[in-house]
Amino acid sequence: MDIAVLGALDVRERGTSVTPTAPKPRQVLALLALHADRVVPVASLVEELWGRTPPRSARTTLQTYILQLRELIDAALPDDDPRTAKDVLSTSPGGYLLNTAGGASDVREFERQAGLGYRAMDAGDFAGAARELRDALALWTGSALADVQTGPQLEIQRQRLEETRLCALDQRIEADLRLGRHRELLAELTVLVNRHRTHENLHGQFMLALHRSGRRSEALEAYQRLRNALVRELGLEPSSALRRLQRSILTASPEPALHPVPAGTGERFSRLS
Repeated sequence: MDIAVLGALDVRERGTSVTPTAPKPRQVLALLALHADRVVPVASLVEELWGRTPPRSARTTLQTYILQLRELIDAALPDDDPRTAKDVLSTSPGGYLLNTAGGASDVREFERQAGLGYRAMDAGDFAGAARELRDALALWTGSALADVQTGPQLEIQRQRLEETRLCALDQRIEADLRLGRHRELLAELTVLVNRHRTHENLHGQFMLALHRSGRRSEALEAYQRLRNALVRELGLEPSSALRRLQRSILTASPEPALHPVPAGTGERFSRLS
């Protein structure tokens, strides 16, 4: 079974889609897919579908959704496959398990490639890091679970995935800056800082790229926009690292060290949004 959630939900068995169109069965499949090869408790599935006040019929209705998913899986299994739909979507003590039988998962592949990128960053191989992280990010085709209605369980997972994406993006941009690609980054960073108005990492990278491209006044303007947004929206001043960077650009002195943290945390500066 192949699973894709980094964009629209797409779950396939032997190339045939087993993704239902009805919203609630899609939620069930999405949660099972995100925890593929692990048991998802019935309580988690019920909370995802109905929150903390489920109807009395919740478990019976959930069983109906599981049956619908198994019917889709059964239709996708070829005649010579020894497995049954209950083998693929099995009932376990306290919950259900989606068995991928070693199939592809875009989340697992993203995490694998991003991990290679982070290790390359830690080793000072910035070209390798940029390449691995770019390949990892290319697995995303949109927002995570873009076409799935999300309840409390899926929303937590969706936010987690988006944060891992942002961390990988941050490190890829850092690698490109280390390779002197500041001019090539300007267009991308312009979009990102407008999308993430209080994200200090991205603004710091944008300021560096502008400064190194000979656009000092624009770098200082980017700092001021960030400061205004932080004060207005969060009641906070920029971090000390970002203030040092702003002063170095203002006085045209050498750029301060950014005191990098371990790759993958996405927190060279202190506050993210």
